[in-house]
Amino acid sequence: MASSCRGVQLLCSLALNNPIHASFSTTGLRTTTPQASRSAALVHSTGKAIEVLESTTHLFVPRTTRRLVYHVGYCNTRRRSSEARASVEDSSSSSSSQRAAALVVGEDAAVFDPSNQKTSSWLLFTLILGVSLTALYVLWIDPNTGYGGAFIDAVSSVSSSHEVVILIILFIFALVHSGLASLRGEGEKLVGERAYRVLYAVLSLPLAVSAVVYFINHRSDGLQLWQVQTVPGVHELVWVVSFVSFFFLYPSTFNLLEVAAVDKPKMRMWETGIMRITRHPQMVGQVLWCFAHTLWIGSSFTLATSLGLVAHHLFGVWHGDKRLAERYGESFQQLKQRTSVIPFAAIIDGRQKLPADYYKEFLRLPYFVVAGFTVGAYLSQPLLQSASRYLNW
Repeated sequence: MASSCRGVQLLCSLALNNPIHASFSTTGLRTTTPQASRSAALVHSTGKAIEVLESTTHLFVPRTTRRLVYHVGYCNTRRRSSEARASVEDSSSSSSSQRAAALVVGEDAAVFDPSNQKTSSWLLFTLILGVSLTALYVLWIDPNTGYGGAFIDAVSSVSSSHEVVILIILFIFALVHSGLASLRGEGEKLVGERAYRVLYAVLSLPLAVSAVVYFINHRSDGLQLWQVQTVPGVHELVWVVSFVSFFFLYPSTFNLLEVAAVDKPKMRMWETGIMRITRHPQMVGQVLWCFAHTLWIGSSFTLATSLGLVAHHLFGVWHGDKRLAERYGESFQQLKQRTSVIPFAAIIDGRQKLPADYYKEFLRLPYFVVAGFTVGAYLSQPLLQSASRYLNW
């Protein structure tokens, strides 16, 4: 009985391919199984062991038992091969992700680590935002105390055409916005990073508000070029395209504390997340937004506004690349080589290698903030339209 049990133990050890040493004290037999044999070698070694077992212990191993042992060994070998292949695939996937990460020369976009945040910084951000909005309202928006109305009146005196007026407003905004961006290096050396960011915001923000309010008030002016608002599916298309556009339009949410000059502003070179799709997401977002709103409204005024906005952002593509090349040199050239202006172009032609867990680069707080802001802006449209009519710009 003891020999039978030990014989079964030996056969099982062989079938399961375990490095177990089985010994028989009555005969002095000692057999060692191989560590990782192939199926044929396993069957051969198992058969030889059965012969040795039968001759040394005088046990008879039935044919059904032999087949069972062979089957167990074969299945176990298949299982080990599958595990080995899975291990290789996991290793390959991990290596691919590591290689993709190793290629990154820019910064990881939209990273928000709560452990690195200071409550005092966000309290200061809230205070600065409140003071800035109050000052903007009193000094620019309020009809009684602000200069925004006078600015719109001055531009409107140039032409009676609302299309011409909005193009002038957009040109002035582009001149200030891109002009100050081009002078950033010299300006920061002169007054410091934070002071220059404040100057940039003080001059750009009122002009942006003027353009937005004027657009809302005159969006349906001019010729009605087409009317598709009653066409089934158009509203849904416009909503989806507008929603997606905001994910491209606002990469500034990646560093809000720098936008408010709480942290020292830096010229960032982002490379992950939406930057893998296009390295100029603001341009793409603006094109999407303009397409959606021009399609929905269909007026010559909206078309003129869209052309002005897209023209400014196309200039920004050239200007942005130029500034990054001057600041980052060879690192930017590497980033430029594996990214594209046209969405997905670098991915399609193989220059951009997406890591296996690429989707995780979007599961970050700034993207959720953008999603919430977009839904909030959509729901607050009636309020924005009422406020714009109150200003009568």
